[in-house]
Amino acid sequence: MSARILAIALLLMAFAAPAPAQDPSKGKGETERKLETVKRELQRVAAERRRIEGERGDVTKQLRTADEKVGKSNRVLRETEVRLAGDQRKLAQLQQQRAAMQATLGARREELARLLRAAYAQGEAAPLKALLSQDRIADANRAMTYQRYVQADRARRIAELGSQLREIDALEAEIVARQNSLDQTRRQQRQQLGQLEQDRRTRAALLAQLDEKYQDRREREQALGRDAKGLERVLKQLRAAAARAEAERRAAATRAARDAVTGNRNAPHTPVVPAAPPLQVGGLGWPLSGSLLAGYGGTMPDGRGSQGLLIAANAGAPIKAVADGTVVYAEWMTGYGLLLIIDHGNGYMSLYAHNDALLKDVGAAVKRGDAVATVGNSGGHGRPSLYFELRRNGQPVNPGTWLR
Repeated sequence: MSARILAIALLLMAFAAPAPAQDPSKGKGETERKLETVKRELQRVAAERRRIEGERGDVTKQLRTADEKVGKSNRVLRETEVRLAGDQRKLAQLQQQRAAMQATLGARREELARLLRAAYAQGEAAPLKALLSQDRIADANRAMTYQRYVQADRARRIAELGSQLREIDALEAEIVARQNSLDQTRRQQRQQLGQLEQDRRTRAALLAQLDEKYQDRREREQALGRDAKGLERVLKQLRAAAARAEAERRAAATRAARDAVTGNRNAPHTPVVPAAPPLQVGGLGWPLSGSLLAGYGGTMPDGRGSQGLLIAANAGAPIKAVADGTVVYAEWMTGYGLLLIIDHGNGYMSLYAHNDALLKDVGAAVKRGDAVATVGNSGGHGRPSLYFELRRNGQPVNPGTWLR
């Protein structure tokens, strides 16, 4: 039995006690005192509810700031990872190029060594020998010029290869230094991201506590309001009963008490139906693969109706664009957390909410399958998941056909 109904029933039964000489003004005075007490309590609870509502607004702003910081840090960390991967590929290419050049340099050095050995074997009179070995002076000059050209060319190529190898060594050292710096930056970013995640969880927990307190105060305020109205009705009945006979008042009060108690006992019992396991969704064309927590037209975990799809997945999982389009919104929004909206043309737009990071900025052109965000729980959402909507001319539509 409801405590409020019981209180009113007991109050009515107290006035219905068999006391022929009872003065109705006494009951009326007691009811008026109870009503005044309820009204004061109602004012106090209303003031407390307004105070909690103000705190909820402040914490919501703090949660938005925390979500945005986490999203930005996730994006910066992802960019650092991409830069590290690019430097690693470039370093591997340089190492391959250096190995090939070292092999070529070895062959050039061996060729030059053979020329030097041949020149040494001929002695200091090599040019004279080459001159005397020719039948004609023109042939001799040509032979000496060729010999000098070959030696100079070999030396020049060796010098060029050496210079290129030194440049590669310098570039490789620069890449290694940059990688070390990026690796240190990545560690710092991950540490900072962990601290931001902790701060966001703290803000979300505080908001949940304030929501619970706010809901409790609001329900209590509503209950006190109903109690006040009930007492006012009782007071009105008492004022009317003062003009009636004592027997008539007792009968009316007894019937009211019996009706209040009987009506509550006859309340129907609603059986509890066990919830079905979540449906697994995903595949080509879907923004994400995971567990379907709420379908289009279904019920969200918090009891609200769903105008889209709520898909649970691991935090940080990539979210893909369902079609080509242009990003028209990419920032935090109350109730949605970090939100990204893509305009696909012909009046169609897709909405991706509660993200951990937004990977695209407003104005960015995206292709179907491009990663545009990562799964999170921004906006105070409890479980890492994606809330996805498809809209046509501003109105939510069932995305099932589109995704298939």
